[in-house]
Amino acid sequence: MKVAATGLLVLMAALFAVTRALEPRYPWLGFVKAFAEAAMVGGLADWFAVTALFRHPLGLPIPHTAIIPRNKDRIGEALANFIRENFLTPSVVARRMRNIDVAGAAGRFLQTPAGEGTRIRAGASRLIADVFESLDDERLGGIVKGAVATRLRKMEVSPLLGHALASAINEDRHVPMLEAAIRWMARALDANEPLIREMVHKKANWVLKLAGLDEKLADAIVDGLRKLTVEMSTDPAHPVRIKVEEALAQLANDLQTRPETRERVETLKEQLLDNRSVSLWLDALWQKGREAIIRAARNPDAVLAGKLGEVMRSMGGTLESDPRIRTAINQFARRAVVGMSASYGSSIVKLVSETIRSWDAGTVTTRLESAVGRDLQYIRINGTIVGGLVGVAIHALDTL
Repeated sequence: MKVAATGLLVLMAALFAVTRALEPRYPWLGFVKAFAEAAMVGGLADWFAVTALFRHPLGLPIPHTAIIPRNKDRIGEALANFIRENFLTPSVVARRMRNIDVAGAAGRFLQTPAGEGTRIRAGASRLIADVFESLDDERLGGIVKGAVATRLRKMEVSPLLGHALASAINEDRHVPMLEAAIRWMARALDANEPLIREMVHKKANWVLKLAGLDEKLADAIVDGLRKLTVEMSTDPAHPVRIKVEEALAQLANDLQTRPETRERVETLKEQLLDNRSVSLWLDALWQKGREAIIRAARNPDAVLAGKLGEVMRSMGGTLESDPRIRTAINQFARRAVVGMSASYGSSIVKLVSETIRSWDAGTVTTRLESAVGRDLQYIRINGTIVGGLVGVAIHALDTL
């Protein structure tokens, strides 16, 4: 394209020379000469403009030329800001993630037949199995359990629990648990009705027993409790239910802000970690996890073709077909990616600006000129043609 643009400019120069020599004999060649003359001016002007973007024309230090090399740091900063404002803003990322079906993609992957992707799966599986088998089981298990216990001891779980509970309440995710608790209360009431009646009978005095009022009192208590559970399950605005929700909200706040509550939770955590049963549970969990990892890594196709494979494929089918699960997983993925963009977006932007700043002027010039490509030379060609047409128009007006 450079050869074509330069060749067109040379052609206009040759045409100008020929028409200038022949114009006295053929006056109509004045229009052709005017076209060639103006085309040379347009072509040279656009050559100068295109060249001035990337370097000094003819190597001359003309002011306001070599614009991109001189301003590469500012361009890098502007590009980084453009990326941050148009790609790494949490709102932009969230809007983009709404159109990405992470759960559906995971479901399709889980349903992929075991034979597909065998080389990648086999290589990764051998590496994982060799690493886990080469490490000392007792020491590795002790390290894992110690790391988990140390991490839990250093972590203040009370604010996390409070924040999780508050988030669940704010998003109404506590409602299913509350309704499940109400249903459990109803079942417990039905299962323990004889016990309640026996307690009422034992606590009633002899006058009530003589008049047979203890049975009526037991009936009233059982019916009242049963009515209470039914009303709580059907009426979201039931006073008792509202009181429970207020208590949960207060607990979430206390877990985050009240020192006494936080201290009690930390004490309970330490007691659980010091309990031998918890240590034995961690031992069993580690052994089962290690054996499962090695078994699956040694023969991933057989594992995926067996019960685990059925479970994985079933899980994949559920991910694709269940709208509630897909919505929940996609929402989680969206929040995770948005959180990553909010946390690490500035680092990515800084990487872009610092990378461009570290390039030398020649690298910036070459890469940008290559990125724009043929269009730069089309600017020169178009300038030559448009300049020629303008020259013909001016010559026509001058002649008239």
